[in-house]
Amino acid sequence: MGLAQLQLALMGALPAIGAMLLFDRLDAKRPEPRGTLRRVALAGGLSAIPVILIGELLQQFGPTGLQGQDGPSSYAGAAYMAFVIAAIPEEFAKMASMWLFAWRRPEFDERMDGIVYGARAGLGFALVENVAYLLLLPDSFSQYVSLFLGRAVLAVPGHATWGAIMGYFAARRRFDGRGPGMFGGYLIAVALHGFYDLWLFAAPVAMADGFTWIGLGIGNVPIIAYALPALIVVGGALLVRVAMKRALAGDDAAEAHAHAEAHAAQQQQHYAQQQYYAQQQAQQEYWAQQQAAAPQDLARTGRTVLADDPRHRPPG
Repeated sequence: MGLAQLQLALMGALPAIGAMLLFDRLDAKRPEPRGTLRRVALAGGLSAIPVILIGELLQQFGPTGLQGQDGPSSYAGAAYMAFVIAAIPEEFAKMASMWLFAWRRPEFDERMDGIVYGARAGLGFALVENVAYLLLLPDSFSQYVSLFLGRAVLAVPGHATWGAIMGYFAARRRFDGRGPGMFGGYLIAVALHGFYDLWLFAAPVAMADGFTWIGLGIGNVPIIAYALPALIVVGGALLVRVAMKRALAGDDAAEAHAHAEAHAAQQQQHYAQQQYYAQQQAQQEYWAQQQAAAPQDLARTGRTVLADDPRHRPPG
């Protein structure tokens, strides 16, 4: 492995980094702490290591046709590879990254946070996976370009989308008490991810069975084979867009409600202070009147005493 090959592989991190910047821009109104975002992305990236090890272990228990020359050689093997080896453990790794490093922290206080941290976990995973694929798989520069573009356009947005969907449903249950919650969002992400991979893994099997039209495309890019995965990614992205609008609307409403409550509490505190100062002033005025009336009462009392004393009565 040469230095040039390593440099080309490291360029595979660029699509994931660009997608992270995009999500940061979408969350610019109430941005998340940079440290928490970095920890979630790092956890998502490092989680690729145990996922790879688990995948190697699970391959020992797969159905027949799991290991062909260019991937699964049967539909059962393609389904096992897509769901059991890829979708289930990979989406669990993203969920665990979000739960461990963001979910229980005080900054996770909005609906939009679920989308941001879920996508960040997915993009951290995609970054490491992208670099590994570009480092190990291509045998030529043309294969590198094809793999780079395919993953930049489909795989990286897919990982971000599936993580964001899972995070959104988790946050919606947390703040609104509705929706399938974190585990339900995880199952939705597994379904989208699994069917995405299933088509890609099953396409060569179908072509070997005579469905050669699946391989039609332009140049070395099989457009038909990528059509359904592209639809899954685009559909997921549209769902995330709708989820973002709902999340931002809910967060704006919650912020406005909190400001209204704070203003009402401030007004109530101001009214209570005014009442207190009015009572204090009334008491001060009362005691001032009492002090002013005291000498007059004393003089009146003294005249009464002298009038009743026989020694002070006039003779007659």
